[in-house]
Amino acid sequence: MSQDFVLSVSSLCKIFGPSSKPFTAVDNISFGLKKGEILGLLGPNGAGKTTTMQMLLGVLTPTKGTIAYFGKDFNKHQEEILEKVNFSTTYTHLPWRLKVWETLKYNAYLYKINNRQKRIDKIVEVFRLKDLLHEEISALSAGQATRLNLAKAFLNFPEILLLDEPTASLDPETASYIRSFILKERQEFNVSIVFTSHNMAEVEEICDRVIFIKNGKIIAEDKPENLPKLIKFSTLELVMIDGLKRTAEICRELKLVHTIAKRAIQIRIEEHEIASFLNRMASKGITYDQISINKPNLEDYFMEVVAKKL
Repeated sequence: MSQDFVLSVSSLCKIFGPSSKPFTAVDNISFGLKKGEILGLLGPNGAGKTTTMQMLLGVLTPTKGTIAYFGKDFNKHQEEILEKVNFSTTYTHLPWRLKVWETLKYNAYLYKINNRQKRIDKIVEVFRLKDLLHEEISALSAGQATRLNLAKAFLNFPEILLLDEPTASLDPETASYIRSFILKERQEFNVSIVFTSHNMAEVEEICDRVIFIKNGKIIAEDKPENLPKLIKFSTLELVMIDGLKRTAEICRELKLVHTIAKRAIQIRIEEHEIASFLNRMASKGITYDQISINKPNLEDYFMEVVAKKL
């Protein structure tokens, strides 16, 4: 793997269960993370994303393959490496009896942080935790707990962050604020991030590159704006004046997938066929007063992957 990568994963594999009936959760994947890059790790539930994250953190031991941070073997230099790495996930619960300030203080002592209290004060301000400092973890809402998890992840000025659905459970305004903060941190400190999310619009906004995993295998890797181009169908939407039934009949003749809602019809069609379709409608005297053409986005690509249509 290239020396340009601060994180290199090579032929990584994780198999669970007995040898007589093994289950391969991660199947021989390789990828790298560049300095200052935000890399999206995407895929449907059960694809192997969380298992991969757990191996990157040392929580799970790979069945085979290697992980290297900063050019050093993770297996041999784990303690040194984890001083420069941190993570946040919505699937891990912090100790319920601890208060928010205790959680931040005790986590700060896990790392070699100069002037810990100053750093904690800054993190409290950034993640809007001042009013929650004396609350027990058990009393926090899901969104508040997510913010605390993120705050914990940024405590040690990490060079690499592993963020597993970092904005899950957050309201839209707070999620937008957190995304802006992540982008600001990347710009200011050149931090490198592995990022998982089911929010494709979010991924398009902040990720430089994405990897799609399905059934434990990498099936695609590219910039977020490039993957939707692999889908040849767009969505043509028309609000009809006259001829809705005739338009649907044309769709059936051409075997085009379509849906009807009141006076509107949505048609799944290849972009280069739209002009001839509209001409055919005109030749039958069909009229409409609104038209829109929606090109595929990353969410459409995700749905295609899940539906096995690619």
